[in-house]
Amino acid sequence: MGVTRYTLRQLDQFMAVAETGTISAAAERLHLSQGAVSASVTELERVFRVQLTVRRKAHGVTLTPAGQHLYAKASRLLADAAELEYSTSSGGAELAGPLVLGCYQTLAPTVIPALLTGFGAAHPLVDMSFVEGTQDGLARQLSGGLLDLAVVYDMDLPPGLAGRDLFTIRPYAILPPGHALAGRAEVGLAELAAEPLVLLDAPPSSHHTLHLFELQGLAPRIGTRTNDFEVARSLVGRGVGYSILVQRPALDTTYEGRPLAAVPLAAPVPGVAVKLVWPRTMRPSDRAAAMVEFAVAELAAGVSGRPQSSTGSSSSPSSSSSSSSSSSSSKSPAGSPSKITRGVTSS
Repeated sequence: MGVTRYTLRQLDQFMAVAETGTISAAAERLHLSQGAVSASVTELERVFRVQLTVRRKAHGVTLTPAGQHLYAKASRLLADAAELEYSTSSGGAELAGPLVLGCYQTLAPTVIPALLTGFGAAHPLVDMSFVEGTQDGLARQLSGGLLDLAVVYDMDLPPGLAGRDLFTIRPYAILPPGHALAGRAEVGLAELAAEPLVLLDAPPSSHHTLHLFELQGLAPRIGTRTNDFEVARSLVGRGVGYSILVQRPALDTTYEGRPLAAVPLAAPVPGVAVKLVWPRTMRPSDRAAAMVEFAVAELAAGVSGRPQSSTGSSSSPSSSSSSSSSSSSSKSPAGSPSKITRGVTSS
C-alpha cells in the first residue's frame, strides 16, 4: 500500500471550512492563517483531482457533491485516527480519551452521578463530561457530533437514532398530603381530570401527560404550567393542584420541605422506557460502547433505590476492543480517581 498524498492536518482544515462555511472562520477556529487553510483545501483538490468547494466572497464556501462525500469519509477517518492515538497511548490495555454524555434534564440528577462515578472508577483514563438538556436539543447535539451518547425518554425521538433500553418507569400522580385521594393505593385519571393540573410543560413530558388523558378520552383542566420539575413539585406541595410525573426522586418532599403524596396511576397507563441513544450512522467509540454496557448493568435495578424493570434491549453498539474494556474494568480498583469534567446545561 502506497503512502497517501494528503495529510490528516489537511483533512482537518477542510472539515473546519465545511463546518464553518468560510475560510476565515475556519482559520480562526484552528488558529491558522487564512492562506494556510486555503492552501490545504486547494492541495486536496489537486490530490483528488476534483473540485471540492465553491468559494464565493459574498456567500462563503459551499461543498460540491465530491466535497460532501469527502466530508463524510474524512469525519470517520479523523475520528478513527483519534481513537488510534488514545488506544495506543495506553498500549491498548485501558480505555482512554474524551466521552461526552448527554441527559434529559429531569433524569440527570438520578442517572448522571451513578454513571459518571461508577464508569470513572472503572476507567480512570477516560475524560468524561456531561450535558443536560431537552430531548430535541440533545438530539441535535448527537447528530452534530457534539455528544457521544444521550440518556432520554423513549418519547418523541427523531428518526436516525440507535439505542439500548435501560429501564422503564411508570407515571404517577403527586398530590398535596391532605388531598382526598392522597391515601389511595392508586388513582384513576378520570378522578383527577376535573381538578387543576400543574403541567410540567417541558416536551416530551407535557406531550406524554396530555397523551395519557387522550388515551382514556379525557381532557385535563390545566391550571398552571411550568417547565421546571421542582417548581411543579413545589406548587403541588403548596396545594395549587396535582401533577403527573414520570421521574420520581428518592424523597417525596419539595425544596421547601413540604411533603408530597405520590400515588400510582391506575391501569391502563403504559410505562415509559429510558434509553441510551446514539446516531445510527455513527460507530460509537470504544469508550461509548463500554459506557452503554456499563449503563445497562448499572441501571438494571433502576435509580434512587426505586426498583424498576430493565430490558437492555434494542441495538447494541459495536466495540472493537470489548476484551480490553473488560480487562480494564477488572484491573481498576473501585476507588480509582475518575477524570470527570464539568457538566453544562443546554437547551
